[in-house]
Amino acid sequence: MTIKVFGHKSPDTDSTGSPLIWAWYLSEVRGTPAEACLLGEPNTEAAFMLQRWGFDKPTIIEDVTEADSVVIVDTNNPAELPAGINSADVLEIIDHHMLAGGIKTRKPITITVRPVACTATIMHDLMGEQAAQMPDNIKGAMLSCILSDTLEFRSPTTTDRDREVAEKMAAELKIAIPDYAAELFAAKSDVSSFSDAELLRMDSKQYDIADKSFRVSVLETTSADTVLARKESLMQAMPGVATEDHADQVLLFVIDILAEEATLLVPNDLVKTVAEKSFGATVIGDTVTLPGVVSRKKQIIPSLKF
Repeated sequence: MTIKVFGHKSPDTDSTGSPLIWAWYLSEVRGTPAEACLLGEPNTEAAFMLQRWGFDKPTIIEDVTEADSVVIVDTNNPAELPAGINSADVLEIIDHHMLAGGIKTRKPITITVRPVACTATIMHDLMGEQAAQMPDNIKGAMLSCILSDTLEFRSPTTTDRDREVAEKMAAELKIAIPDYAAELFAAKSDVSSFSDAELLRMDSKQYDIADKSFRVSVLETTSADTVLARKESLMQAMPGVATEDHADQVLLFVIDILAEEATLLVPNDLVKTVAEKSFGATVIGDTVTLPGVVSRKKQIIPSLKF
């Protein structure tokens, strides 16, 4: 039986790279056959990472069954996982997000959740001395995951350990972190081939606040103006995406990586209220800039109210 290793839906770099890292570790170090899988198409940065380090795109799966043995990485939220996750044989969870609850297992399992910025950082430490066995492509995936999730150490989620592991991988690969991060972020910023609905779902998670359900989407970019040039059509697409995804509203935060700020699109009074009550902002027009806000996990979600 080959173990399926996967992260959350709408896979970003961490949810694409970490399954590759852990599947390698299980197969090559522990001697347990495993394969990396995805729950959707990887975003442009994750696709760049796959190409840059010579990986084939992992198999995209729609669901899992009771016949599947799985390891879950980079999430523990059933809403971000296949519908049949509680039927599968969940063997392990490795994550860096708050506990959501709701996953059922057949037996006691290993769960590792640590307060760092990136799942790949946890994996490096779980490997211990065996991390030295990683080939260059796995080290490259690990470096990519950490630089992506920390926004090259700009995110407030960044810990000393994330930085230490990234610098170690870069030194072993003889890569300059600023140069490689610029390549990653350039790939992430190229969203020209995506529809408005695809952009709204590209890096998106659903959260309930009081009696409202919000799809909270972020677009991290070094070219915020390129995304904001599409704000009218993006706002027009929001009601349809919300209805299809059983949400009351889509909140889109365009994260300018270099300026270290977010721009929230404000299509209606509900979002205006959210912006003003959550961030103390004064909203004039259909956007509002939020200086210093770059992290959904640490700055956006904990602040949301209406």
